[in-house]
Amino acid sequence: MRKLQVLGSSLFILLFPVLIILLSGDLTWLAGWIFSLWFLLLCYSTIYYLYRKDPALLEERYKKPGTGNEEGWDKYVVTGLVIGFTSWIIIMPLDAKRYGWSPTFPWWLQVLGAITLAGSYYLFFRSYADNTFLSPLVRIQEERKQTVVSTGVYGFVRHPMYLGALLMLIGTPLLLGSIYGVLIGVAITFLLMGRIVGEEKMLSRELEGYQEYKEKVCYRLIPHVW
Repeated sequence: MRKLQVLGSSLFILLFPVLIILLSGDLTWLAGWIFSLWFLLLCYSTIYYLYRKDPALLEERYKKPGTGNEEGWDKYVVTGLVIGFTSWIIIMPLDAKRYGWSPTFPWWLQVLGAITLAGSYYLFFRSYADNTFLSPLVRIQEERKQTVVSTGVYGFVRHPMYLGALLMLIGTPLLLGSIYGVLIGVAITFLLMGRIVGEEKMLSRELEGYQEYKEKVCYRLIPHVW
């Protein structure tokens, strides 16, 4: 069953790079190909790592919204995130390449976007490697005897995967040259911040040791900011 899930998700992942390139109307779009290859590397290397090293987390990542005692409000947040991410993927190539709604970004800003994506990759991958309880749903994994993780990238911010998402949401439109992508990325980031607040209320209430962890690691998302 797990092999079928991995195969299905691997094929589904291809949809996003295909959309980026096809919607751009330019099969030679270098920035689009750089993001597409980055995205595929991130997704496939993570799936491979979890399949080999942490199959329990891989199974957790395939849980659907509304299952496994997920917080009721989180189903709506997940729906918002899916809509936001899909819109982000669709708008950027239309904006940056096909219709040129945004002005041409300077080369150094695109390079900054690429560098930001490198940091995003690191935070995403290390979050999965350091935290075997990294569920896509806001829930307590009682069946897996969930505990607080405070080492690795969790030692400097409490939600490093969300920080990786933030870098992706801003770095990608900088690389591609899309102002609308930046705006949508900011909107999704605010939605993630709201999710963090709700998630931490649940964790402080239900997960032993989380309140002490909050006192040890002071910042939720951005070091020295929030």
